[in-house]
Amino acid sequence: MTRYGLIAGNGRFPILALETARKMGHEVVVIAIQEEASKEVEALAVRCHWVSIGQLGRLIEILKQEGITEVVMAGQVKHAKLFSGIVPDWRLIKLLASLPQRNTEALIGGIAAVLESEGIHLADSTALLKPLVARQGSLARRKPTKDELTDVEYGRRVANALAGFDIGQSVAVCEGACVAVEAMEGTDAMLRRAAGLANGRPLRLVKVGRRRAHLLFDVPVVGLDTIPVMVETGATILAVDAGRTLLLDREEMLRQADAAGIAVVGFPPED
Repeated sequence: MTRYGLIAGNGRFPILALETARKMGHEVVVIAIQEEASKEVEALAVRCHWVSIGQLGRLIEILKQEGITEVVMAGQVKHAKLFSGIVPDWRLIKLLASLPQRNTEALIGGIAAVLESEGIHLADSTALLKPLVARQGSLARRKPTKDELTDVEYGRRVANALAGFDIGQSVAVCEGACVAVEAMEGTDAMLRRAAGLANGRPLRLVKVGRRRAHLLFDVPVVGLDTIPVMVETGATILAVDAGRTLLLDREEMLRQADAAGIAVVGFPPED
């Protein structure tokens, strides 16, 4: 039996990670972010501790008290809260002062380095959800058409070019043109904006991961909400990075895609 720590943000990600860990026989101690996490995590954890976003010192103290040497991050912390909403303790103030840039990549990288210095390894956020990671190839029943693949190939070039700028993970393509790029509004809002520009023509949704060697945070996630919004907005295919994208509630999500005639395809990620 492996014992993990899990830093829980918002959304379904931490819930599914805890459910999967329980099925696999892992013990998980949860450190839940007060401003983000759901109360549901309490019932799925061996123990649950609540901390505020800025309490890095308290986080380390809890992990040491629990004897945790490996911890994962699961769930989102809104970008605005990461920087404008933090009331930092002295440990985080020291870290923030050392950062070369005030972006998510630098902040999480700094936290990982602080944890490592305390003998705590920050593992990939997919560690407890390996069965839900997208594989390569067609994942839904319908195979993509030639036109869809042409649009997806273009969309992946655009999305991967933008991936290093910490903007968003998704783009919407229509007939060879990128009509919308995801920013802080999220994928669903981006698709609705794209639909208003496409004027009824079919959209292709392309989602990629950051070009980095790790999956510590910000892993692309597709869930049950994605397919209904694709149907609403006329998106006919979902293209994701194989091995780097989580399909939450995978079986039900793919059932929805099949019912709607939507193609779902995993592509080899760009290095």
